[in-house]
Amino acid sequence: MLYKKVNNKYVVRLNIGEDIVESVKKLAQEQHIRLGTVTGIGAVNKAEIGLFNTETREYHSTTLEEDMEIVSLAGNISEMNGEVYVHLHIALSNSEYNVKAGHLNMAVISATGELFIEVIDGHVDREFNEDIGLNLLKL
Repeated sequence: MLYKKVNNKYVVRLNIGEDIVESVKKLAQEQHIRLGTVTGIGAVNKAEIGLFNTETREYHSTTLEEDMEIVSLAGNISEMNGEVYVHLHIALSNSEYNVKAGHLNMAVISATGELFIEVIDGHVDREFNEDIGLNLLKL
């Protein structure tokens, strides 16, 4: 991972074999980013995406293993219990131009990843919501 800070933004380049979620978390920890937004594009060849079932309150995940373009990567950085909390969603297109999307658990870069992280001054925590079954922003 290479990055450059420009004002309150980080321009990030991920290299082959790096995981998107782990890389964002590592950068946030190292640079003390407590709150921010994440966007990105690039290419991956393995990803695990999920969907939250509101009735069962469980995530159902699937692993995709093929060449895919990141059509859209969006999410945020916050904190939970004093630790960095990365919440990302992704849309991936395969060689037939079909798109699969969902909550991003992990994705391995196959060519490059270009991310932009905008730091927001301040911090927001998360807390588990029993009624919904998710870690929600604590506002």
